[in-house]
Amino acid sequence: MALFKKGEWLEAGKEEEFAKTDRKLVDFGGEKQIGLFKLEDGYYAISAWCSHQKASIVHGDLEGHELMCPLHGARFDVRTGKNLSLPAVRPVPHYPVKVEDGTIYIKV
Repeated sequence: MALFKKGEWLEAGKEEEFAKTDRKLVDFGGEKQIGLFKLEDGYYAISAWCSHQKASIVHGDLEGHELMCPLHGARFDVRTGKNLSLPAVRPVPHYPVKVEDGTIYIKV
């Protein structure tokens, strides 16, 4: 069971963590595992789990804003969570992100 309220901003990490990587798995507990991605135009957060089958998509190939699930190749837009290709027929949840003084927050 989650220990936070819906709509709450939770600390997800520090910008310095992205010096050598473009992604991070953020585990808020319960069903809230979120992939946090740093792209050229900002930070984005989507569910860590593919909507096709419950497979982690956090470490899939990322091209531009498109993230590919490593299990069956479904593609998702990390900005919106929208499914872009089969076999996924549903989007994944996406979450607002903000940065304050080098700290990254995700609104759950």
